[in-house]
Amino acid sequence: MIATKLGDSQRGRSTRIAMASKSSTIIARRARTRAEADFATWLMMAKLGSFDSLPENAQKVLNGYRERLDRMSEIESKTIAVRETYQAYYSDMGGTGEAPEPEPRSPPPADRGEAVVDNVVRFKKPQKPKVTRIADRGARPTPPSGARRPIPALLIFAALCAIVVAWKFLTK
Repeated sequence: MIATKLGDSQRGRSTRIAMASKSSTIIARRARTRAEADFATWLMMAKLGSFDSLPENAQKVLNGYRERLDRMSEIESKTIAVRETYQAYYSDMGGTGEAPEPEPRSPPPADRGEAVVDNVVRFKKPQKPKVTRIADRGARPTPPSGARRPIPALLIFAALCAIVVAWKFLTK
């Protein structure tokens, strides 16, 4: 993909730098996402009592996390643990040099002028279902106003019974 014209070495060099930085950004983003997900998984497994079944690198990261909890807050300790895991993943995925700091995520736009405090979604109660009569269950939906309404099955059955009785009465 890196093609340069003869005598145009400066442009070729800038293309190589731009492509390298773009690929390292992609690697960094993937490594960061994987590190955050893995740390959360390891922490949950450790809380559920499966610490011994975790891989060695996970046990090492969690032991460091627990040691730091005595000296600092949970958020700071978690940030450092994720950063260590991120750096290891970045180099494993082919990143060169020091793992770049992730780009800060922009906060989502506030709804109705309120400031966004966290990313928790409000629970919305489902709408109450419409009350249906027992006779209407399984029936066809009601047609728009002005259209013919279907004849109930009981009325059809009663009419057929009346026809049979009338036929027998008239044929005797």
